[in-house]
Amino acid sequence: MTSSAPKSPRGHFSVLYFASAGSFTGRDSESLPAPLPIGKLFSELESRYPGIQTKILDSCLVTVNLDYVDVPEEGEDGSLIQEGDEIAIIPPVSSG
Repeated sequence: MTSSAPKSPRGHFSVLYFASAGSFTGRDSESLPAPLPIGKLFSELESRYPGIQTKILDSCLVTVNLDYVDVPEEGEDGSLIQEGDEIAIIPPVSSG
């Protein structure tokens, strides 16, 4: 998998939205200010896109620089997302 997002501006990281996450946000990607504790990522996205938490984020996978990560529960910060990092929001995919 290669990066499809434009390089994020200085002081920011990229978020890539796949499948229904892209449909929900109306975007393929965006840049957010860094650093950000990974535990605050979902609340930041919820503030930008009300309803995304229950419809997308509660059941999605998340990668940081192509490595799958567990997003801490609310109230736990976890590691920091740094300038230049690439985050991917990957909702479950159904097949038929």
